[in-house]
This record gives sequence, structure tokens and C-alpha cells, in this order.
Amino acid sequence: MLKRLSLILLLFTLTPMAYAQPSGKVEQLANLLRLQPMFDVMREEGLTYGADLDREMLGGAGGIGWQRAIGKIYQPDRIWQTFLPVFTAELENADVDSMIAFFKTDLGARIVALELEARRALLDKTIEAASKEQFHAMAETGSPRMKLLEELVQANDLVEFNVMSALNASYAFYSGMIAGQAFETPPSDAEVLKEVWAQEEEIRLDTNEWLYSYMVLAYQPLTDDELRRYVDFSKSKAGRALNAALFAAYDAVTVNVSRALGLTVAHFMQGQEL
Repeated sequence: MLKRLSLILLLFTLTPMAYAQPSGKVEQLANLLRLQPMFDVMREEGLTYGADLDREMLGGAGGIGWQRAIGKIYQPDRIWQTFLPVFTAELENADVDSMIAFFKTDLGARIVALELEARRALLDKTIEAASKEQFHAMAETGSPRMKLLEELVQANDLVEFNVMSALNASYAFYSGMIAGQAFETPPSDAEVLKEVWAQEEEIRLDTNEWLYSYMVLAYQPLTDDELRRYVDFSKSKAGRALNAALFAAYDAVTVNVSRALGLTVAHFMQGQEL
């Protein structure tokens, strides 16, 4: 039920958090990474997930009120206002100049554009399915490109970060449902944790498949030499710091959006609207 939270990854917070204000360099980096356009794509992913939740947990009875509530949760401006300060705080002592230098290159700009284009493309279920087939075919044949992608994943612990984020999101979702009194007899914290950890294996498998399928699609136009340069940057101190900052910010807001979803589901289960 909650596994796709690992694929949405980021999003919104209910209350502003007290973090340092973004510096000019961090804002420049965020623009180079095209984070705001990426959030627009993730909004579309979130709306799709909201429709799934409506079918699975409300029997499709959410109606316009549900759509309105989900639209507010995934509002890009609110996502941005939360994400950027967290991102800034995480990069306080990092070598942001080196990050900017890489993404100002033609290759860096191409990589960002390809990642955004692939994320948009995967909104199409037909393209997503084809990308997964291509990934499995490449993995079975031991493609040299797969070795580079594996190196990229391992350099920044991408699977582990995403699995951790998904588990945190799942726990937050249950917390929201409990707060919204969705259960006649609320589960204990130990029961919630047991349920969350029971999803770990499935989440890991789904995350691994989606992540590699996405990268196969996104980086297909790159030569092996170009992808190697990206891997080398990702392995650098600056590259690892950037990835850690992105995931810290993503995780913080994902927990909040998940709790908001759980709370909203609970209210609609009781015939209420937020």
C-alpha cells in the first residue's frame, strides 16, 4: 500500500521549520539543478499517488474534496519553501563552489536536463514499463553500462537512502492515521514499527528496479566517458556532500507529506474534510 512513497521521495511540510536562510550560492546551485521544475513533476507523481490512495483506502469515494486536499499537500511553492532552507543548512560547510562548477559545464547541464526529462517521461506507464524491461535485459547480459550505473548507485548509497526515506515515510503515514483517529483501537508504536519493517524487502526490490530503470532511461544519450565523469564527480567529496544534502532535505519533507496524507485519509474515512 505504501511502497510508492519511496518513488515520490520529496515533498511538502505542514509547518515551516527553523533553518538557515538560503545563501546566494545555494540558490544558484538549486537553479542549476532545476529543482523547482523537478518539483512540478513530483507534484504530478503525488497526484497520481493520491488517486491510488483514494481507490485503495476510500473505495474511490474521495471526490472533489479529496482531490482538493491532495492538491494542497503537493503544492510546489510550499514544497520549495521548505526544501530550500533544509538544503541550505545541510550545505553550510560543504564545497558548494565545486558543485556549481560541475553543473555549470555543458555535461552537468545536460545531465540535469536528461534527469528532468526522464522523470517526466516516467509519468507515462508505458514508458515506465519499457524502461524496466530494458534495465532487466541489461542486467541479465552484464552490460558495461550497468557496471557504471552500479558504481553511481554505490557511490552515494542511493538504494539505501531511498529505502530509509520510504520506511520513514511509512511510519509517518501510520502516525498521521493514528492522530486522525482512523483506528478503533490504535496500534502501539511497536506494532507500527513491526508493520513498517515488514515492508522493507518489498520496498528495497521496488526501489532498486525503479532507480535503475530511471537511470537507464535518463543517461542513455550519454557516452560511457561522459557517464564516467559523472560517476567521478559523485564519488568526490563535493558530490557526496551534495547527495547527502539532497536526501536530508527530501527526507525531512517526505516525512511531513506522508503524515499529512495519513491524517487526510483518516479524516475522509470518518466522512470529514480538512
